[in-house]
Amino acid sequence: MENMLYGSSSPHLRSEETISRIMIDVLIALLPATLASIYFFRFNAIKIIGLAVITAVITEWALQKFMKKPVTINDFSAVVTGLLLAFNIPASAPWWIPVIGSAFAIAIAKQAFGGLGNNFINPALAARAMLLASWPVIMTNWVTPGTDAVSTATPLAILKGEAEGSLPSIMEIFTGNIGGSLGETSAILLILGGLYLLYRGVISWRIPFVYIATVMAMTLVLDGGFTNMIYHTFSGGLMLGAFFMATDYSSSPVTPKGQIIFGIGCGLLTSIIRLYGGYPEGVSYSILLMNVAAPLIEKYTAPKVFGEVKQNA
Repeated sequence: MENMLYGSSSPHLRSEETISRIMIDVLIALLPATLASIYFFRFNAIKIIGLAVITAVITEWALQKFMKKPVTINDFSAVVTGLLLAFNIPASAPWWIPVIGSAFAIAIAKQAFGGLGNNFINPALAARAMLLASWPVIMTNWVTPGTDAVSTATPLAILKGEAEGSLPSIMEIFTGNIGGSLGETSAILLILGGLYLLYRGVISWRIPFVYIATVMAMTLVLDGGFTNMIYHTFSGGLMLGAFFMATDYSSSPVTPKGQIIFGIGCGLLTSIIRLYGGYPEGVSYSILLMNVAAPLIEKYTAPKVFGEVKQNA
């Protein structure tokens, strides 16, 4: 009797990973870049980050209360959405920009589709696209780091010839001493955070590495060689998008082949928009477009079910 078998319902594979644990890992990975943005942009960064995160949490709590659903703000997903949105906003933006953006990200791009795990696009990027379409001047008003912030052009705008000025040094791009959104600061710290997520097993290497490699190959061939390729790789939102946004569980493929195709698609679209589009940055729109294509990618890259019989035509 001691060796009796007991039957139980699925799932039989269990893991100690929880949503809150994963989100905390993402916040830890973003911490170095967050501190760098505060160092470079001072109070403006604190204001935007604080308002974006607080609005995201309050909006999620209020909507779930209103719809009589379980309140899930303790899983920290709203905090991550608010912080990622803040990283996509310039330091010069007024206080109401992160408030409107975070409310849109949670209410429209996340909760309207059923909440975490049901959103088909990245909420923070959807909010950024909305803000950019609604207030393009505010969302492209970049300032130099430091207390005496003055308007400046991003390296990608200078590289494309859409703005005058001299390109910053490679070291300034690595460290983040350049104009741009809060998350377009230190490439090296964003890479460090991405490596932490890889070490923790939160993300796979396929999407970020293939995404970055595709952009590097495209810009090396099509935009003047090695130096320009370095600027395309380490400036703008590529590192933030590749490691923290394109890897969103809900809006990216889960199959290995699908992730590779997704990364290639993001890289191709980013390069095409940067080189031939009317806007010097293409990361956000590229990821959003590939989010829409993710279900189709998964459909054609799903592995065959063991024991499946091919149906007759």
